[in-house]
Amino acid sequence: MKKLTSLLLTALIATTLTAGCGTANTTTSTDTQTASSAEETVQENQEKETKEKFVIVDDNLSNLQLTAPNLPVYDKMTIAQRRDDGPENVNTIAILDTLKENNAVATFYVTGAHAELYPDVLKRIYEEGHAIGNHSYDHDYDRLYPSIDGFISEMMHTDDVIMKIIGVRPMILRAPGGTIGHFSDIYWQTIKENGYTEHDWNVSSADAAPNHPVAQDFIDNIDFGTSDGKESAIILMHCSEGHEETAKALPKIIQILKDRGYTFGVITPMTPQPW
Repeated sequence: MKKLTSLLLTALIATTLTAGCGTANTTTSTDTQTASSAEETVQENQEKETKEKFVIVDDNLSNLQLTAPNLPVYDKMTIAQRRDDGPENVNTIAILDTLKENNAVATFYVTGAHAELYPDVLKRIYEEGHAIGNHSYDHDYDRLYPSIDGFISEMMHTDDVIMKIIGVRPMILRAPGGTIGHFSDIYWQTIKENGYTEHDWNVSSADAAPNHPVAQDFIDNIDFGTSDGKESAIILMHCSEGHEETAKALPKIIQILKDRGYTFGVITPMTPQPW
């Protein structure tokens, strides 16, 4: 019997917010250039003054240092944006490139909020034949798990976002944080009644571990997790900003799976549960 593996990919979002402004005018070109130069000078001074007052952390938190203990530290992203959500335009792109080079497909569970931020990446996932799953609008447990009504509302909102971008809605979903400890019988019953199918995983790369593991750790985890010859491996990985090591590990992971006789498939409503 042919062995099948499915790569489940979710992504941590990292976005840089930029702002601009413009005014209608009838001034001359020289006047416009002078005004523009003055505005740029004011903006540069404001940015310099801001940098001297506090630290804004980088997308990958690389500037969290003890070199300036007198400066407070702030984040330009929300907690929801820092969670394991996607798509985004750094590691998601790198992973899409690797999958294309290896003629492999994967399943990307996305949030509505990040699909709105990166519609072109979502379109590429769709156009290159990967599966897209619903991962809620913004991964907010306070709306997802107090009641099934909140959970379904989040999923339907995300369906609407995805449909506006690619013209179709996903029929599969993945519960943020997994189903264990979150789902009761009413959750399973209601998602089925609403036409959704939920899948968890049976092999984890552990690339979201808090101790900053590296590419070789993920390779070893998947190597061990598929060493028992299981016929179907649903592998959990992430493709986000801050998950550069996952992107680095993917070519070797794909080679290990191919050497073990696995072919690559996507999650559909008909995919058997991994339990």
